Amino acid sequence: MRRDRHNGSTVYYALAPLPDNAPMQIIIPAQIAQTLVLSALASFFGLILARRIGFGAPILEEITGGEKRKDYLKSILGSSVLWGILGGLLVVLLCIPFWNMSVELMKAEMAVPIWKSALAIFYGGTAEEILFRLFLMTLLVWITSKIKKAKDGGPTKIGVWLAIIITGVIFGLGHLGITNALTAVTGDVILRAILLNGSLSIIYGWLYWKKGLESAMIAHFSTDIVLHILIPHVIAPLFI
Repeated sequence: MRRDRHNGSTVYYALAPLPDNAPMQIIIPAQIAQTLVLSALASFFGLILARRIGFGAPILEEITGGEKRKDYLKSILGSSVLWGILGGLLVVLLCIPFWNMSVELMKAEMAVPIWKSALAIFYGGTAEEILFRLFLMTLLVWITSKIKKAKDGGPTKIGVWLAIIITGVIFGLGHLGITNALTAVTGDVILRAILLNGSLSIIYGWLYWKKGLESAMIAHFSTDIVLHILIPHVIAPLFI
């Protein structure tokens, strides 16, 4: 992902963006199409591997012809939202050791129109969870299960946690492009990205493991509402 400074605002794009001088009429449809294609491919292969390791995406599986679970969403909604909110509060606490940097980044976040923040939330809760949890984490768990299986034939807990942590580090590093648009990438910037985003990734990874992909998606949505809507557009303006 990256941030574009067009007219001083922040726009979130998917990986491998088009050149900055390309017309917006081309950039936006191209980025949407790219995200849809990547998400579709990641979903296809992710679901195949997920079934092999005993992981799931109940709603997605239902859409693609799997078993129906009528009460699934109701059973995970409250806890998933709670974990997402707690994740947002954790990020706020983790920002304290990087206070000056965090304040500058918050000012940039405050300058983003709220509708653009809403688009970023939608991307994070859907595309990022499909790419990082359903595909990448599933792939890593599947690889560890090939190295060593649990007694029931599934992946070991150590293998799952290893996959969660590796995915968390990659997830954190994947957000450096956003920060790089606003400040130079230093050791502190890298550490902050891994610590903040990696911590959230661990929460989402655990939810995916225990409750299914949609639980991670709901938590991610909830976290982003706290971090990209409530704090920069409601709370921060009262103090900054």
